[in-house]
Amino acid sequence: MKDIQDQPQSREDFEARLRAIGAERYHDRHPFHARLHGGDCTPDEVRAWVINRWMYQSRIPMKDAAFMSRVEDPDLRRAWRKRIEDHDGGTTEGGGIRRWLALAQAVGLDPDYVASGVGIMPATRFAVDAYVRFVRDMPLLDAVAASLTELFAPKIHAQRIEGLLAHYDFADDSSLAYFRKRLTEAPDDVAFGLDYVLTHADTREKQDAAAAALVFKTDVLWAQLDALWNGYVMGNTPPGAWQPGEGMLS
Repeated sequence: MKDIQDQPQSREDFEARLRAIGAERYHDRHPFHARLHGGDCTPDEVRAWVINRWMYQSRIPMKDAAFMSRVEDPDLRRAWRKRIEDHDGGTTEGGGIRRWLALAQAVGLDPDYVASGVGIMPATRFAVDAYVRFVRDMPLLDAVAASLTELFAPKIHAQRIEGLLAHYDFADDSSLAYFRKRLTEAPDDVAFGLDYVLTHADTREKQDAAAAALVFKTDVLWAQLDALWNGYVMGNTPPGAWQPGEGMLS
């Protein structure tokens, strides 16, 4: 008889396991976000966050393109393609990347400077590149499971909109458009990704691997904020990272 620990969890229990990972490990619990949403960040700490988060935002469509390049099922490609379109937008307008650069401009940064990637901290770059490699190289199920941090994102987006509007002069409908748009874009992605993982993780081994992939992704997000905290709150900015005053709008 199979050991009970080797038997797959029920769909309901496995979903609860995934959600528990977010409750314990998602980066909404990081002290940098409490500082940001509570209005305690200096203008330069906000700018450092915008610059370094750009690395992650800019790589989302790249990791999704890497994922799709391995997918033989056209139905999965059709469903996943929306994610690239949401972030890249059209030829001349729209998309999460453009909306993030609008936020950069609102906080006084030159969008071209931010888009260049100059000044991104090494730890940020390493963490984000590790995520892209993970999605490119790991089994498709693991790659989809890593995206399930989206399950927990609506809460932090809502907190961010409320906190930034309450505490920062730059915050308005235009500068916060990225977060507002994700409140309506993300639910379809979440529903599809979660159903895919719950359906295809049909053995305990696959369930364990999917859960580990989600843990890995929470580590990627947490590591970026650890770097921000150490570099700009604690003042231990590494060589080559953005220095206040650089890349500002003239």
